[in-house]
Amino acid sequence: MLYLASQSPRRRELLNQLGVAFRAIDVDVPERRAAQESPREYVSRVARDKAQAGLAALAGVAGTCVLGADTEVVLDDEVFGKPRDAFDAAAMLRRLSGRTHAVISVVWLVDAQAERSACCVSRVRFAELDEADIAAYVATGESFGKAGAYAIQGRGAVLVEHLEGSYSGVMGLPLFETARLLREAGVIG
Repeated sequence: MLYLASQSPRRRELLNQLGVAFRAIDVDVPERRAAQESPREYVSRVARDKAQAGLAALAGVAGTCVLGADTEVVLDDEVFGKPRDAFDAAAMLRRLSGRTHAVISVVWLVDAQAERSACCVSRVRFAELDEADIAAYVATGESFGKAGAYAIQGRGAVLVEHLEGSYSGVMGLPLFETARLLREAGVIG
């Protein structure tokens, strides 16, 4: 049985698009970047920790396969997590305005016998945003709970001037890479 170790409704929706049966489980994993840890290493570690925490929570359940994922916005080697408040969200959007940033999304699939991972890096260029644009977007409430303070699948799409890479990866679960992992593990045909 496949389990998705995630509290994200977006990841659940995306995984449903693959037509695979799964159950979602909530895991609580600290998301703090260690000193000297690259953004890619950080995102990979958090995704793996989520998958391993899910596997540990399901110990004793035969045939368990757990998918863990993490996605972060990175600009100038700085990882933009989820904004703490409206002030923090506006500050993130100001920094992203008119610039290209990376969105790193890593998926880990673990079971009792093996661990597999895939990484997807997309490049997103924001349009130039003025203070009114930023204030209006933050006022929608969509910034909260989103890495980098925006949701490409929502109203945040109007902030994006160009996307190079995976739309689903920017949302939080790169479907091409996830499907490949699931095929390699024999979860899907």
